[in-house]
Amino acid sequence: MVQFADIIRQVETYRAGEDLSLLQRAYEFTATQHAHQKRLSGEPFISHPLEVVFILAGMKMDPVCLAAGMLHDVVEDTRTTTELIRQNYGAEVARIVEGVTKISRIKFLTPEEAQAENYRKMVLAMVDDIRVVLVKLADRLHNMRTVEFLPPDRRERMARETLEIYAPIAHRLGMGKIRGELEDLAFRHLEPEAFEELKRTIESRRKVSDEFLVEVRELVEAKMKETNIPARVEGRIKRLYSIWLKLRRQGIPIEQVYDLLAVRIITDNVKNCYAALGIIHNTWRPVPGRIKDFIAIPRPNLYQSLHTSVIGPHGQPFEVQIRTEEMHRVAEEGIAAHWKYKDGRPLTQQDEERFAWLRHLVEWQQEMRDPGEFLSTLKIDLYPEEVYTFTPKGKVIVLPRDATPIDFAYAIHTEVGHHCVGAKVNGRIMPLKYRLRNGDIVEIVTQPSHTPSRDWLGLVNTSRARDKIKHWIKIEQRQQSLEIGKRLLEREARKYAVSLKKLTAEDYIRVAREYGGAAAEDLYAGIGYGKFVARQVLAKLTPTAKLEPVQVSRLASSVKRALGVASDAAIQVDGHDDLMVYRAKCCNPVRGEEILGYITRGKGIAVHAKHCSNVQNLLYDADRRIDVEWQGPKYTLYPVKLALFTEDRQGMLAEVTSVIAGVHSNIQNIEARTGSKRANIDVTVDIVDIEHMEKIISSLRKIEGVYQVERVMQP
Repeated sequence: MVQFADIIRQVETYRAGEDLSLLQRAYEFTATQHAHQKRLSGEPFISHPLEVVFILAGMKMDPVCLAAGMLHDVVEDTRTTTELIRQNYGAEVARIVEGVTKISRIKFLTPEEAQAENYRKMVLAMVDDIRVVLVKLADRLHNMRTVEFLPPDRRERMARETLEIYAPIAHRLGMGKIRGELEDLAFRHLEPEAFEELKRTIESRRKVSDEFLVEVRELVEAKMKETNIPARVEGRIKRLYSIWLKLRRQGIPIEQVYDLLAVRIITDNVKNCYAALGIIHNTWRPVPGRIKDFIAIPRPNLYQSLHTSVIGPHGQPFEVQIRTEEMHRVAEEGIAAHWKYKDGRPLTQQDEERFAWLRHLVEWQQEMRDPGEFLSTLKIDLYPEEVYTFTPKGKVIVLPRDATPIDFAYAIHTEVGHHCVGAKVNGRIMPLKYRLRNGDIVEIVTQPSHTPSRDWLGLVNTSRARDKIKHWIKIEQRQQSLEIGKRLLEREARKYAVSLKKLTAEDYIRVAREYGGAAAEDLYAGIGYGKFVARQVLAKLTPTAKLEPVQVSRLASSVKRALGVASDAAIQVDGHDDLMVYRAKCCNPVRGEEILGYITRGKGIAVHAKHCSNVQNLLYDADRRIDVEWQGPKYTLYPVKLALFTEDRQGMLAEVTSVIAGVHSNIQNIEARTGSKRANIDVTVDIVDIEHMEKIISSLRKIEGVYQVERVMQP
């Protein structure tokens, strides 16, 4: 356990002679408040704030931040109030503690609306004082280091939110060291079998890898010395989570991971960075397409370095990173290495750039009303993989990987995006679906009469472009639906000889509230979308009128037959029993999964799994979303396609089919492809519900030589 004296020694290395009485008082108070409390590990509770402050001291945080880190749990876990903190330790400390306490109370797996609102609070807390999130990251890091003492459900929940939210935030703040540890800790508990297998694979190569890195490091040091370039050289093996992610995404064997081993050269200035790159390329053959210059064009989180992959001794590929000492400090510590509170100095231009993404985050989150959309966009914005493009005048436009000219257009200006009709890339006309590459020079062609297309939602990759397109379509679609709904209601009124002129605004408001709206326009829009039935609305508007009954269910059945759409008997639309319902082919949801319905014109209700990748593109208009639930017989069979990545050995296919039969499932189709001592097996099986599917996947993963099993979703 870290002792307070260890923290003081650490702080004195970078703040020698400074008054640390604030931190001393905070420690004494915290020790008293938590005196009789223990952690689940059995350790005294005070061990946690001490560890958190030790992590913050490693980031070279100021005494105010360290004091807040020491006190971060007292408001939540004792009877201490924020006001008492303010009186005894000052407004700054109190504000940070209050911010951390609010974030700590976030329950990340609560219903969607509450979850989105809590994320918003976190984003705003970050903008108000970045130290709030630095303390929270340190808190989360220590909790993840001891997460094995939690019950399995809480352990999994904490690991998942760490991987989905906290690690990406650390990445966006440029804090590579903390991000890496958070990811590996979360990976260990979310995918324990994959973690252990990969760990064994790496450990089996450890001796050879270490010897290789020593050989390369000594050679690089000698080369640098020969050319009088001051440098220190480090070697490292790629982190387990990063390796696993690459193997999973690219479906490649570990031998093809070019950056599995890496050497880092840290020198004194930019000129020597480029000189070192030349020496490396003269010593070993570079891998084409693997040279990246993040010094000339830094990443959005201001990460700077030269990256290259080369074929080293014995034909072993490895990565070389070259940077200055300052670049290295920023790469490891991120915003903590260069931040606005350090020594009381004002923000520099670099600080402003580093905070720019936070300001953009706040701007678009204030415009967004749909919580599902907000959560999806937040995750995209937190973890982009960048591509660097240019305007014809040379301005750099940084976009996520796979961005298109439409993304580029919206990055320039909303109106440029709205009126975009084409693009010239490197002087040649390219389609709007073209995926931009590093170094592309893009010129957008516009036409004043042109407007966005719904198809664009399937092409864009930036939150800004997606939000602007959705906003435009929503306004356009709502206007169309208003007109259609009004005509349908008027036609229904003529059919039953009912006069709408006698109705007052209050009548419309009364009925609109019954449907969750606020005015006549909401009723018209609902009817136009197909969410409300015109006759039902008319009946509620004129309760005293005698409307002839219509055989709704028979009519609905006739329409279904005419359209050739069969309603799925296993799904019920909330509050309706006569609407056409079908499971979307893109995600093919199965019983037990969370689902939502989306009103489509002419086809009824399309039901998607909430995690479906197409959901966010569809839900640009929240008015067309409708609640659905599972119903009917529990033993309906659903076909699900699984993809297996395995070693190529005799008997593998037989074991796979045997295991599937052993968990009471039928195989509809199976295909296998082999190559490079690896095999890809695609199998479509019948499953009863989500638990049945998870049991099948779990059983398949236990087969020796099966590296990965995934459910296949259609794009």
